[in-house]
Amino acid sequence: MIKVGVIGATGYAGEELVRILARHPQVELVALTSQSYAGKPMAEVYPSLTGYVNLNCEDQDVSGVVGRSEVVMVALPHGHSAPVAREVAARGKKMVDLGADFRFDLADTYQKWYSHEHEAADLLAQAVYGLPELHRRRIREAWLVANPGCYPTGAILALAPALAEGIIDPASIIIDAKSGVSGAGRGLALGSLYAEVNESVHPYSVGRHRHTPEIEQELTRLAGRDVVVSFTPHLMPMTRGILSTVYATLTVPLSPEQVREAYRRFYRDEDFVRLLPEGQWPHTKWVYGSNHCHLNLTVDGRTGRLVVVSAIDNLVKGAAGQAVQNMNLLFGLPENLGLDYPGLCP
Repeated sequence: MIKVGVIGATGYAGEELVRILARHPQVELVALTSQSYAGKPMAEVYPSLTGYVNLNCEDQDVSGVVGRSEVVMVALPHGHSAPVAREVAARGKKMVDLGADFRFDLADTYQKWYSHEHEAADLLAQAVYGLPELHRRRIREAWLVANPGCYPTGAILALAPALAEGIIDPASIIIDAKSGVSGAGRGLALGSLYAEVNESVHPYSVGRHRHTPEIEQELTRLAGRDVVVSFTPHLMPMTRGILSTVYATLTVPLSPEQVREAYRRFYRDEDFVRLLPEGQWPHTKWVYGSNHCHLNLTVDGRTGRLVVVSAIDNLVKGAAGQAVQNMNLLFGLPENLGLDYPGLCP
């Protein structure tokens, strides 16, 4: 059994981690930390875990948690993972970070977009970007995995085959994405109140969302040249899910079936990426609660553009589920262990 500690267990991503890990057949949860609920049973904070999790939340004693754990899962806001990573490195343990601190190759990129000086820039070269569909081999060999953001996961999976095969012009990419309110976290905020969100859709962080450089970094790797995208996120009146509609200009005339074949080849061995039948467009409800990404595409013959749509659950494939997928790789387990279940419907 793998001994797992979760730092930041009572946010939405942290709770989802605990929910998945509590049912994982090769995991023993040994520590759950929370600044807000230290001393309280996890099942009291989240009654849905009653009978599944018997641990109390505890203070964030990093040294103590790392000492008891073989792998530490960190679900903290940006800027708080560096001390944990240093402790994990010193003790020869493993870590999956759900925050943004280790997602970038360059500390300057992080500092520019997050307005925060990186406190462990020397560890960036040892971190692996944790999108298994692209970096599986390197993840297996790593000790520090930077779990991708939710928007980047949906956007990159939608674009990866097209860029890898040179089907689209990298300079033409537009990403229109829509997320449920849980992406904003559990903290009280005016913009997340029911009365503010219900019956309304709105864009936010237009032209400056912090996930933009993360998307561009990974697409640049795929394209073999610098990629700059137009990315606009929107907040939807729903709890979970991200729907990304991506547009890009084809480099040569192709039929929808030719492009579909390229996507089938690229994802033929992937458990969690599903290319839907022609004409069946992804719904966020179909992946609700699952680690799956649903995709479909078409070619707009009038404009010469490829249109790809992806759907993920922002808390699972966009956060906790992908973190467990990465943990499985770190320990040589089947990648889908503890995650092999469909979404909830309705």
